[in-house]
Amino acid sequence: MATITAADVKRLREETSAGVMDAKRALEEADGDFAKAKGILRERGIADAAKRSGRETKQGMVESYIHGGGRIGVIVEVQCETDFVARTETFRNLARDIAMQVAAMNPLALTPDAVPAEHVGTSEENALLTQAFIKDSGRTIQDLVSEAVAQTGENVRVARFARFELGG
Repeated sequence: MATITAADVKRLREETSAGVMDAKRALEEADGDFAKAKGILRERGIADAAKRSGRETKQGMVESYIHGGGRIGVIVEVQCETDFVARTETFRNLARDIAMQVAAMNPLALTPDAVPAEHVGTSEENALLTQAFIKDSGRTIQDLVSEAVAQTGENVRVARFARFELGG
């Protein structure tokens, strides 16, 4: 069994925003392997997100993003449970990244079930939550939301979005 040092725990915490004990347990379970430990934390975060998904979200923020010299504009509503979380950098960055995603990828709906039948491409490609994230194609927007849930300890959800394009 690998020896887990405080520096190892600190490094994993910095890379994942996990709590001290969660980072330590993940490293112990992964026998000191950082990649495995990150995977363990990600899985736990998704499990935690599923547990919190039924909790009410009445706070949050509306984020706007203008791109292309004013040719494309986006408004996105991201909700959470408390105004305290809505003011955190993690939450604000999530809302900003989602707004940029909408500007760049022009999703037709929030979920694959809501994508209109006459779309081109797969429903997953046209639904915001299942699209590959523009900054990291190995993650989806739903992965970002789940990670925010794990970091904030609250239910977080994308409520709605609108995209405007000149001449569109």
